Amino acid sequence: MRARDVTDLLLLAALWGGSFLFIRVAVPQFGPFPLMALRTGIGALCLLPFVLMAGSLGDLRRYGARLFIIGILNAALPFVMFGYAMLTMSAGFTSILNATVPFWGALVAFFWQGERLGPWRIAGLALGFCGVLVLVWGRVSFGAGGFGLPIAAVLLATLSYAVAASATRVYLSQVGTLANAAGSLLGAALALSPLAVMYWPQQSPDLLAWSCALLVGVLSTGLAYVLYFRLIANIGSTGAITVTFLVPMFAVLWGGLFLDESITLNMIAGAAVILAGTALTTGLIDPGRRLIRTAAAKPARRAVR
Repeated sequence: MRARDVTDLLLLAALWGGSFLFIRVAVPQFGPFPLMALRTGIGALCLLPFVLMAGSLGDLRRYGARLFIIGILNAALPFVMFGYAMLTMSAGFTSILNATVPFWGALVAFFWQGERLGPWRIAGLALGFCGVLVLVWGRVSFGAGGFGLPIAAVLLATLSYAVAASATRVYLSQVGTLANAAGSLLGAALALSPLAVMYWPQQSPDLLAWSCALLVGVLSTGLAYVLYFRLIANIGSTGAITVTFLVPMFAVLWGGLFLDESITLNMIAGAAVILAGTALTTGLIDPGRRLIRTAAAKPARRAVR
């Protein structure tokens, strides 16, 4: 991996980690629907010039209906769920739960597309969900002051990301990734606009909230997507997905620095187990492959002797 790719990876993780900070600051004043309508709209506007330069504007018109549905699944619904959850939950805690996306992705691909789940991926799924249990232990209460509903909202959001990923592979494989991202963000913005108008805050948000809304749209959505697609082009999707490990670290760091959020033992233990499960589920760590290579190498060594 080149130095530029490492820089892009760290910057992307910092930007996506920063999205949790920006949302945590802005959502209490805007509310989930207006804030996420702004985020998706600003993000789409940032990406449209790149779509024009790539000559992919025709894809937006040709596949507009599909992109609209994917936009609901991949942006509108999960973004709003995160916004709702972060009315009460910390940026760091929410970002760790967000790392469950690969687990849902593996399960959805298995049930929908028949994608094979080897023993180590199954072990990764089990380990990841154990990490979720460690993380939320003692917090899942649906009574007053409990985090049951916000936690459920984040898990619904990550499941929605996974469904969107499989749906994109099935129905939009012929559309370029950049046009796909811009089109889905535009579709999400259109879907959220009526709700944003309906729930627009009566009291105008302050300058800090507006700044965070702008930053989450420009930096954590528009620029972040450009970096992500550049990483996929340069180091492949498997390499790019390693950002999953870095995002919670940056989110916890930003939350601690700027919001005085505390880091609990449950958060550290849950994050470690979830990220270990993610490594197995995504194939970044594959002990089975190492065993096969070792077994194949042994006869070769004997032959040399």
